[in-house]
Amino acid sequence: MSKIGVFICHCGENISATVDCERVAQELAKVEGVECAIDYKYMCSDPGQTIIKDAIREHHLDGVVVGACSPRMHEPTFRRACAEAGLNPYLCEIANLREHCSWVHEKGDATTNKAIDLVKMLVEKVKRNKPLESIKVPITKKALVIGGGIAGIQASLDIANAGHQVILVEKDPSIGGHMSQLSETFPTLDCSQCILTPRMVEVAQHPNITLYTYAELESLEGFIGNFTAKIRLKAKSVDYKKCTGCGACMQKCPQKKIPSEFNAGLGTRTAIYVPFPQAVPNKPVIDREHCNYYKRGKCKLCETACPTGAIEWDKEDEILTEQVGAIVVTTGFNVKGTDFFPEYGYGKYKDVITGLQFERLASASGPTFGEIRRPSDGTIPKKIVFIACAGSRDPAKGIPYCSKICCMYTAKHAMLYQHKVHDGESTVFYMDIRAGGKNYEEFVRRAIEEDHVNYVRGRVARVYEKDGKLIVKGVDTLLSGEQVEIEADMVVLATAGVANCGAEVLAQKMHISYDPYHFFAEAHPKLKPVETNTAGIFLAGACQAPKDIPETVGMASGAAVKVAGLFSNNELVREPLIAVVNRMPPPVFSTCVGCFMCQTACPYNAIEREEIKGRDGKVIKTVAKVNPGLCQGCGTCVAFCRSKSIDIQGYSNEQVFAEVMSLLNQ
Repeated sequence: MSKIGVFICHCGENISATVDCERVAQELAKVEGVECAIDYKYMCSDPGQTIIKDAIREHHLDGVVVGACSPRMHEPTFRRACAEAGLNPYLCEIANLREHCSWVHEKGDATTNKAIDLVKMLVEKVKRNKPLESIKVPITKKALVIGGGIAGIQASLDIANAGHQVILVEKDPSIGGHMSQLSETFPTLDCSQCILTPRMVEVAQHPNITLYTYAELESLEGFIGNFTAKIRLKAKSVDYKKCTGCGACMQKCPQKKIPSEFNAGLGTRTAIYVPFPQAVPNKPVIDREHCNYYKRGKCKLCETACPTGAIEWDKEDEILTEQVGAIVVTTGFNVKGTDFFPEYGYGKYKDVITGLQFERLASASGPTFGEIRRPSDGTIPKKIVFIACAGSRDPAKGIPYCSKICCMYTAKHAMLYQHKVHDGESTVFYMDIRAGGKNYEEFVRRAIEEDHVNYVRGRVARVYEKDGKLIVKGVDTLLSGEQVEIEADMVVLATAGVANCGAEVLAQKMHISYDPYHFFAEAHPKLKPVETNTAGIFLAGACQAPKDIPETVGMASGAAVKVAGLFSNNELVREPLIAVVNRMPPPVFSTCVGCFMCQTACPYNAIEREEIKGRDGKVIKTVAKVNPGLCQGCGTCVAFCRSKSIDIQGYSNEQVFAEVMSLLNQ
């Protein structure tokens, strides 16, 4: 026979203004199994909690129902009070009389009757509650950061400075990401390299950070606090322990016309190369796809030039296995190329370039050493047209979202051009200007008013070449749709920011969600912007959506704080309200039939396969098993289970059925 205690809180007048709390207590006292029923003005107060504790001890209660406000508000309070009185905290249930009753109904008998029903339902449920223990998961206090751009650098430094070990993995030969390609940054026009390079060096020298460049995540298994990551170290063909970074090998390399990825295709590099002068690490790798030796079996000029014998021709990829407790994904973004825009030149006009290519032209470390020159003939353009929203906010192109940073970097580009070419003329075609950031609006106004950049509100219909000039045809929507035709020497497209190549594959390796545009999806856009649906994996930067540098850095620090918070305890304590697969005595073992529909449905990858073996070691049956470290208690597997073998602890089918029957049997 159950001994249930019912405690009705007035919540000041929040509940008692519309609900007759005394009558609720009196009616509940008549319910079978209820040992005592008490109402009090503030049950969450210290005297109120004392009433609950005393009743548990005096009546030897084996269950408690509190009729009060939202469980989100005070469920931990009442469960803690029960635990202090010696009752398992998961034998305490909260009936939400405030949000579900008093706040949504007028004062009257019907409202009070509803409150009685709500509490009755919980009485029937708590009769079937079982004592549960919190889940404790051990934590490996080492973080894996994937991506070595500014987000990855910031997250790594923040976690490392908190005293935890970090493994930073970057797929390119150097860390730095897109920020290292920028000339200056808006709205302060700081030199990008000047503010980034010290942090790159700090990462390489930090005692708590292990840096793997030219490496990728091969596979990931495990769960929060206990991930096993396999990392592929791609063969660099250079022994970094011997290499001094003297550069003699690069000078001898006969392959000198390979398009440079760092210069966005505007410059060239050799087959053995360092991506850029400030690269970290500043040692070369051999591009096997273009190296003469790997293609034809002859050359080895770099080997003869190397004074330390650092070239390793037979070096193979290595697979490292690392145990980590948390992962921060910071793989960044990419930009669409000009060949995505047939109306703007279809990639056939050399002087139609992307914003990233313009950055390289404007950079002192770029192919023209900071001079704005046309890629076609090297002359200085006297007229430049910038086209904003090239691809972005264009459902016809399959990119309906705003790339967020284009308005600002287009204003910066126009400003830099006016600073470098004083007699030049720049025009910006735009849909509307989105300058939502600190000092952003002032920056755009400065471009218009002080640097005399000509802004035309309208879309460009076509760009074509005529007599060596690029003809830009568009409309000015502020002049009643008047057609505008401009002869330009160069056209710069603010092309859309898109997800990085391979983002979909990486998301599948880590079992995290991604949106229709292959950007990684956060757990909640407002309340959990840096968390994913897979516990222990966090996001930062433009791998989630296009972002500017301040927002990226802020998000990286946010993710780092989440990791540091996770690592602040030796064990992760979780609510035990998770799914479980029933187990029975032999020869049935479990009613699970092994269809594993639950495994395909689980969004958290929490369902595993468990082999039940006999004494002779032979597999008798394979059934589903829930990993308590991964399960979030969403209940999707329960709905998919054909044999009804899975239940959520604390919300079993039996308990829900009992709640419903308590209403029907009145």
